[in-house]
Amino acid sequence: MAFRYSNCIEKGLLRKLPPSPQKADMSLVKAEKWSDEAEKSLNGNALDASVIASYLVMFHSARAILYYDGYREKSHACVARYLEEKYMKPGRLDKKWIELLDHNREMRHNNQYDLSFCSTEEEAVKALETANKFLGIMKELLSSLKANL
Repeated sequence: MAFRYSNCIEKGLLRKLPPSPQKADMSLVKAEKWSDEAEKSLNGNALDASVIASYLVMFHSARAILYYDGYREKSHACVARYLEEKYMKPGRLDKKWIELLDHNREMRHNNQYDLSFCSTEEEAVKALETANKFLGIMKELLSSLKANL
């Protein structure tokens, strides 16, 4: 099922809660820890683990924005739909970051559930590079949101 923002809200897959700058900051710390894990896994030639950890960098850094805005996800796909609706459509976030988040989420899913899927070194390196760039973009976005208070 292809999720749209409206579906995520209707189905309760994105839920409103009190905004939490503290949880947003904690989610960024978690993203940085996953970045370290992805790097260690890559250096240890644990390519599948590195790809999964790289996705978690992106997930937790994106989740920081949701926490800041006062939302909680119940679907990983809905995190991307939220960023798409609230930040890409108004022009505050480039479409490529939503596409990369979706791509890496799908790669993580294949990695975990497809018995024949194996990550290559090239995929693992690219996933980590992308994840770290995405983390930087989410940090910049969060800083701009905090500055606009």
